[in-house]
Amino acid sequence: MRGLEGYSQACRLLTAFEKESFTERWPPCLAAGFSHSAFTFGIESHISQSNINGTLVPPAALISILQKGLQYVEAEISINEDGTVFDGRPIESLSLIDAVMPDVVQTRQQAFREKLAQQQASVAATAAAAAAPAAPAAPAAVSQQNPPKNGEATVNGEENGAPAINNHSKPMEIDGDVEIPPNKATVLRGHESEVFICAWNPVSDLLASGSGDSTARIWNLNENSNGGSTQLVLRHCIREGGHDVPSNKDVTSLDWNSDGTLLATGSYDGFARIWTEDGNLASTLGQHKGPIFALKWNKKGNYILSAGVDKTTIIWDAHTGEAKQQFPFHSAPALDVDWQNNTTFASCSTDMCIHVCRLGCDRPVKTFQGHTDLASRSPGPQNRKAACGLVPFCASPRPLRTLARLLELSIWAELQRSVYLAVCSGNGQNEVNAIKWDPSGMLLASCSDDMTLKIWSMKQDTCVHDLQAHSKEIYTIKWSPTGPATSNPNSNIMLASASFDSTVRLWDVERGVCIHTLTKHQEPVYSVAFSPDGKHLASGSFDKCVHIWNTQSGSLVHSYRGTGGIFEVCWNARGDKVGASASDGSVSSTRSFLGGGGLGGGDAKSQTPDTRGGFRRCGGLRAPRPVCW
Repeated sequence: MRGLEGYSQACRLLTAFEKESFTERWPPCLAAGFSHSAFTFGIESHISQSNINGTLVPPAALISILQKGLQYVEAEISINEDGTVFDGRPIESLSLIDAVMPDVVQTRQQAFREKLAQQQASVAATAAAAAAPAAPAAPAAVSQQNPPKNGEATVNGEENGAPAINNHSKPMEIDGDVEIPPNKATVLRGHESEVFICAWNPVSDLLASGSGDSTARIWNLNENSNGGSTQLVLRHCIREGGHDVPSNKDVTSLDWNSDGTLLATGSYDGFARIWTEDGNLASTLGQHKGPIFALKWNKKGNYILSAGVDKTTIIWDAHTGEAKQQFPFHSAPALDVDWQNNTTFASCSTDMCIHVCRLGCDRPVKTFQGHTDLASRSPGPQNRKAACGLVPFCASPRPLRTLARLLELSIWAELQRSVYLAVCSGNGQNEVNAIKWDPSGMLLASCSDDMTLKIWSMKQDTCVHDLQAHSKEIYTIKWSPTGPATSNPNSNIMLASASFDSTVRLWDVERGVCIHTLTKHQEPVYSVAFSPDGKHLASGSFDKCVHIWNTQSGSLVHSYRGTGGIFEVCWNARGDKVGASASDGSVSSTRSFLGGGGLGGGDAKSQTPDTRGGFRRCGGLRAPRPVCW
């Protein structure tokens, strides 16, 4: 187990660096701007509690051991359980991320074994046929799954409600009738690093994007713009020695105000900023003591709400740039926020609590608790699988740069072997990843690493619905722009959830039941967004695909395959373009090809499309760039 030993050494070394100082004992990494990687890893791994003397760690030792550890693991997964070596290389195209994802490795090993078995069976059959040419031909061996029996339908990859098994060894084949060809997308380039989030202007085709290159950009995709698409670069700088210098920190969140005249951004440097639509910096908001993870305007446009790693949320006066009130109620980093109305909001945290707060009140007006550690749930196979760590740190959305990812991904292989014991002993930590008020502001939805989706009401302390259907962490949720208080009042309201189990689920909230399970994705799904009329849903996954679904039938309408994992999707105000963020650093634009002049249906300004981009937490890999089509 040389790989395991290498990872163990890497963990001890990283612990030493963490123990000494996040900013002093990582010369090779911190000089390149990776200080937040040490911090975030220490928070989620809980390995910073150590008595190792960091001064005894020689320079570059960590990198050397990580490289060896990766080599050993690659060798180990090429060996059979009996010690023999695979005849060939089953991991020829295994990426760095795949190499530390046990489900991917096991799936590819199993696929390779099945391929060998089929080859051996074929050789044996050929030899038998040659030896007995007169013998009657035996029925062909059935190598595929049996077709559905009479009365059993297979829809979206499910049969009789059983979730489809994810096959990561090759991408899902999409029907040519629904696939949008690459030549229909216009690729935009400019960012110099990963782009984490994107959001459409609510009144025009301006697409904002935020990146690890410490910039946000505004792309003009209006059809009447001269000379094609143009971009405005919003450089996030800090004052140093009397001069403005790039912060070298990721832009983690951004949001347009309701009339599309101002853009707010949040950064890992701890500052929120307000920009005009022509790219000028209007205000810098500084009171958080650490990275900002979420940021949103209220509907009126006079306040901005932010959440940060310092465990607080802040309401800012958008006109003066001053903090109106800071809310220090969480006991761990705040991950997401959402306005209920112009002065009341909800926030969630890694402390598994949800607080509803109001401007002017010195304590929460309501606190919801109900999301739990995995260890407190029934120890079924799926729960045990998730507890064992088959969803790695790299699957959560924290922005990290290349070297930082190498450190985190490499160490994960060792951590997942030990985290199960910690989780089962009650020490696991399950973040409430996202919260969203319904359009009427009456119901609040939340999703968590505990694999549940909960619906809350201000009228009661316990949840209205506890929806348990996903088999892995639920990353995000979105309400449809339908039902009361929307421009589509005659359509029933729905809730969409995106999970690391590679599925998207649509829920009838009134009845508390899942009405559709969308299973075409092959990797974790990071984002979902409804079209302005609620008739279609876009979903984006790390399998590089953006799918568009019919929300009534659950059928796949269109699909676009990019060249990088998709981390964010959003619709423009008219509903004829979908923006998406992909891990390969591209930005592209193409129409949704749904006909009828788009999906908006009526005055675009009166619709409530999901145009927002957002970075919601403090852990793992989040490396998208905007794609709109």
